[in-house]
Amino acid sequence: MTARLTRRPGDPARLRALLDSGQTIVAPGAFDPLSARLVEEARFPAVYMTGFGTSAALIGRPDVGLLTMTEMAGNAGRIAACVDIPVIADADTGYGNPLNVIRTVGAYEAAGVAGIHIEDQVAPKKCGHLEGKLVIPAEEMVQKVRAAVQARAQPGFVIIARTDARAPEGLERALQRDRPGGHARRGDERVAHVRGVRGFHRAAPGARGRTALRGQDGAADRSKGWQRHLSGPA
Repeated sequence: MTARLTRRPGDPARLRALLDSGQTIVAPGAFDPLSARLVEEARFPAVYMTGFGTSAALIGRPDVGLLTMTEMAGNAGRIAACVDIPVIADADTGYGNPLNVIRTVGAYEAAGVAGIHIEDQVAPKKCGHLEGKLVIPAEEMVQKVRAAVQARAQPGFVIIARTDARAPEGLERALQRDRPGGHARRGDERVAHVRGVRGFHRAAPGARGRTALRGQDGAADRSKGWQRHLSGPA
């Protein structure tokens, strides 16, 4: 009982070890501490704090940018405090410009998660499953990712650069953001997030580094998990 009441530190080293293992990593989504505990009890190696689920659980509304950074980081902290597996947390767009991203990274690190993802949507953002998304210019996202990397207190804290460009601009334009000059190439992070499993595998030879795939096709969509595809050196 005492162990369950003791706050656990974030464990970015364990998350990085998973990413470097060469295996597909499935991190099911959780929206509160209880659902995160269920993920852990089911023996998954990591858990993902879903933004849509958090918005639905906290305010009963869809994920359209209604929650603040402090509300999201607070939920991430409650989840991280009750599990012994690494937590990847949704940090939306970073909640503003690069200066806001700096504060966001500090808040999520203090919450005890192992890593976050920041997406390249125009604010107010929408959940990746929703229609009508717009994305910011790649160079603007580069500045956000660079700010996030430089803001980390723990060098191992994982920053995932997510793109939602597939829907408004097509798969090829989305993959370009993970190629030289794309936003996930900057800083020392080589993790990108692309929606759609079948489409990605068709284009996988053109992608590089670590890529998190959020299930959108068939069984992958039902799993609501994150999958990692290692298509090249980090």
